[in-house]
Amino acid sequence: MNNKLAFSFGVVIMLVIINAMAYAQSAADDICGRWVSDEKNLIVEVCRVNNEYQAKIIWFDAGSDKLMHEWVDKNNPDKALQNRKILGMSVLRNLVYMPKSNSWEEGMIYDAKHGREWNASAYIDKQGALKLKGYWHFKFIGRTMTFTRTKDLAVLK
Repeated sequence: MNNKLAFSFGVVIMLVIINAMAYAQSAADDICGRWVSDEKNLIVEVCRVNNEYQAKIIWFDAGSDKLMHEWVDKNNPDKALQNRKILGMSVLRNLVYMPKSNSWEEGMIYDAKHGREWNASAYIDKQGALKLKGYWHFKFIGRTMTFTRTKDLAVLK
């Protein structure tokens, strides 16, 4: 009887651990999806690659007659990258989910407008907005962008 009880207890503990791990991964993936900036001039798509999160530009409005697919990364300090397209460019990398703070930390974000890369962190606020912060070594030296989840480009019309 003791063996059956110990086995049952072991199964219950295992199920609790598996459930907690699944919940943590689910919370970590809350950042995944398409997000439109509050200025309505940028949409990024965030996805998980292994256990890190990254984002790429899938739509932007540069306020010009020039088409999106014509814009290149001309301000990149690396001359070899100055002809790469802005559309589809990976601009966020290496974000890691931190369950205790329910945030994504230790990432890097690329600012194509200035050709600079910054440290990055993110969290989703109580209203469901994504707050993405680019900063230089210390979070209080930075800028936060706010994004709203979107399913398609119709939000921009």
